[in-house]
Amino acid sequence: MTAVAACSPAAPDLRVEISFPGAARAGPITGRAYLVVSRDPTIPEMSQRSLGHQPVVSGRGVPFFAVDVQGLLPDQPAVIDGATPGYPTGSLRRLPPGEYYLQALLNVYTEFRRADGHVIWAHEDRWEGQHFNWAPGNLRSEVQRVRLDPARGFTFRFRTDQVLHPVEVPPDDRWVRRVRIESKKLTTFWGRPVFLGATVLVPRDYDARASERYPTVYLQGHFDLGAPFGFTSTTVPENEDARKRREERGVETGYQLYRSWIEERFPRMFVVTFQHPTPYFDDSYAVNSANNGPYADALLEELIPHLERTFRMIPRSFARVLTGGSTGGYEALSLQVHYPEFFGGAWVFYPDPIDFRRLFLIDIYRDENAFAAPGWSPDGLAPERYAFRTSDGQPLQSVRDLSRLASVLGSRGRSSEYLEAWDAAFGPVGRDGYPRPLFDKTTGVIDRAVADYWRDQGYDLSHYLRQNWSRIGRHLAGKLHFISGEMDNYYFEQPLYLLQEFLEGTRDPPYGGSFRFGRPNKGHGWTPVTNAQLLQEIAAHVKRNAPAEARDRAGRP
Repeated sequence: MTAVAACSPAAPDLRVEISFPGAARAGPITGRAYLVVSRDPTIPEMSQRSLGHQPVVSGRGVPFFAVDVQGLLPDQPAVIDGATPGYPTGSLRRLPPGEYYLQALLNVYTEFRRADGHVIWAHEDRWEGQHFNWAPGNLRSEVQRVRLDPARGFTFRFRTDQVLHPVEVPPDDRWVRRVRIESKKLTTFWGRPVFLGATVLVPRDYDARASERYPTVYLQGHFDLGAPFGFTSTTVPENEDARKRREERGVETGYQLYRSWIEERFPRMFVVTFQHPTPYFDDSYAVNSANNGPYADALLEELIPHLERTFRMIPRSFARVLTGGSTGGYEALSLQVHYPEFFGGAWVFYPDPIDFRRLFLIDIYRDENAFAAPGWSPDGLAPERYAFRTSDGQPLQSVRDLSRLASVLGSRGRSSEYLEAWDAAFGPVGRDGYPRPLFDKTTGVIDRAVADYWRDQGYDLSHYLRQNWSRIGRHLAGKLHFISGEMDNYYFEQPLYLLQEFLEGTRDPPYGGSFRFGRPNKGHGWTPVTNAQLLQEIAAHVKRNAPAEARDRAGRP
């Protein structure tokens, strides 16, 4: 008997076409096309705000699919089909049959001819903080209500005829002033105008005391056009869940800070946030970078001098203090340790990894793979490495899963996710002009040369301190203060433990700072002090370290 091979019917075609009319944009588009899929009619448009910087956890995230486009002409379709990668659903074929709400988006890239000779295409920030989901000039479609059944096949067409509007910058008022300047250094690097900004919270009676100068707290963090610390002179309605989450983290409302700020005895100071988005992320990590350009130089040599000329800031080290959490925590520590004589202290909250022996739980110098825990392979399998967990320890998102998210959000490191933000900020330039990644986003294999580059360029702040303490320690004594929960959702307490071990062993000089860890189950964002209490603590530090002739005036009511 002759065996007859079974023939499977061909899989039905799945096709989604995304185009744009010439009335929306006259010329061709190089960029990335997205399709957002949801069961909830309110999700597609709103979910675009959650595709980027916040973790989209498998099983909870809104499915989306994406493909690069190059020179796409008006009315020419970009095609998303059954082979197009998606997240968290890997393919359109894996969507259960049912009713969905769909929306398409076109993220428009810009050509950059950089000073290093590389020519790249990436999203040029238009003061939205690399949220391409609502970036001015990007295009999106109407929401369509459809029935999808991958087993039967389908074809849908979307016209992205809605041009997203320019960002509305909040107006200045009595308390908050805004500054935006072109950076000559960054413009030279990128070959196009690049802007830096700052939002300045001024002290009580600033306009009335024309001869007084005040210290400045530089609050580091993600791109935000709002007032520092959410400061507001009006009450804002808050639901019960939001109130509980805020109180669990130990943070007061912006209005509560305002009530403290206007008290007669509250110390007078400026609080400043920076706006420094790059083509790869919503901020630069405040470092000089082969991929992003000389952002640290631009901040210290262009923006801060401009602020000190524009406002009555005390332009001296003791009166420049840093703070920030998460990405902002890394930035605060980086600026303090790399420029120890320029800044007078840093309050570092739950920072992004500052010791790369614990990038999440990965030792980038010894481990071979970012996805798999080492030493666990009796049957060729290894437990997953995790990047995100609940504050009671439940793992939620693996490094592999986070890498999939980044790969769907953007190719060549253009996802605006923090894995690739680190590649851009800390890594070398690849042969194609885009960031050379620390590890392969498909296999997890770590590039040892890139790991060494991260360390040798000084981005591993713990290593930098260990190598240079004899030279810079005397300028840092008493200036370094750290705060973190002991169950940080991103495992960011682990690098702090390594740094604590080194700093508490220093003798010449002793570091003279502090570590405060919250327990039990205190996660990312926890703080033991309100913003008002933090500012009072900083003001006392400034006064203690001010020269004798300035001590009575520094930050006084």
